[in-house]
Amino acid sequence: MSLTSVRQFFLQHAPDLDILELGQSTATVALAAQAHGVAPGQIAKTLSMRVGQDVILIVACGDTRLDNQKLKQALGGRPKMLAAAEVAALTGHPVGGVCPFGLIQPLPVYCDVRLRDYDIVMPAAGSLDSAVRITPQRLAALTDARWVDVCQAPSRA
Repeated sequence: MSLTSVRQFFLQHAPDLDILELGQSTATVALAAQAHGVAPGQIAKTLSMRVGQDVILIVACGDTRLDNQKLKQALGGRPKMLAAAEVAALTGHPVGGVCPFGLIQPLPVYCDVRLRDYDIVMPAAGSLDSAVRITPQRLAALTDARWVDVCQAPSRA
């Protein structure tokens, strides 16, 4: 269902984008970066959180960590990660395949500003072995995302 809903989303909103299905798990940043031949920072991980009563999605570079202080300031409250069962129930996507596309219900999306360090990023596409190549700007535009600074700067040596 999840990959199908993402496919439908792209058919309707961005028919020029192709979903890449590799037939091998890309459920972690390391697996996805290796499989797609990109830097870990280009893997756009989607984190599902609750702030108060609101469920939100944060899309961030795969090699960054959330900064609790910045999160509280940007979101107006203390965020809490959702449990895997909640993630699937609220997004329609399994953990490891969560993305801001083809959601079963509208959710606010926030993109960390560090995504703009890359020309192309690769978020999952609703399954453990799928992704899409997209510019950070287009990702934000398609999902009506708000740009925020909520991550620690990675040490990219």
